[in-house]
Amino acid sequence: MITTADGVRLEIVWTEPATPAVGCVVLCHPHPLDGGTMHAPLVRTVAKTMADAGLRVLRFNFRGVGESQGTWGGGLGEVTDVAAATEAAAATHPDLPLGVAGWSFGATISLLWQAESGSTLPWVGIAPGIRPYRGAPLPVVSDLAPAPRLIVHGDRDQFATATEMTEYAASFGARIELIPGSDHFFLYRERRVGALLARHFGGTPIEDDPPAQPAAGR
Repeated sequence: MITTADGVRLEIVWTEPATPAVGCVVLCHPHPLDGGTMHAPLVRTVAKTMADAGLRVLRFNFRGVGESQGTWGGGLGEVTDVAAATEAAAATHPDLPLGVAGWSFGATISLLWQAESGSTLPWVGIAPGIRPYRGAPLPVVSDLAPAPRLIVHGDRDQFATATEMTEYAASFGARIELIPGSDHFFLYRERRVGALLARHFGGTPIEDDPPAQPAAGR
């Protein structure tokens, strides 16, 4: 468990590599009000794939989810949760480079944390939400400090077209990797998503690491 700045205890789990670690990543799950948890199949597989590439991965349940205390925080409380998770990861492994990532709501909230905190950590958003949803705020991308950023998106996503997401990525200088034939849930492509994240965060090459796709932005 970790404790947030406002005193909420959050449930966490580490996924550890079998070889010496080369980095550490905080991974944020999708929307709590839609049943999102750190145990979602895509989140678990992405964490395992990154661990296979030598990265220590910290997953956590947002407030009010699983064994985490508290209740839904409207998005703002969840930003505090991301802050606590990144602080805990940095304190646990101060010798390792740190990154932050998330899927859907988790991607949006982790980017909002970066905008509010001025973080320059490497970031990956897996199909981030780019429209207002359930009252949670969206990041003001002009507030983002320069950092290595990547968006992984399916070209059949139900919530944002490839063109929309490409334009969104370009608005703050992120690269984008489009996965052909995939929707918002990346069914049967979970390990490919994880391999893209592992490469972005400096993981060691793994067998399932896909070839580079055409990317937009810097």
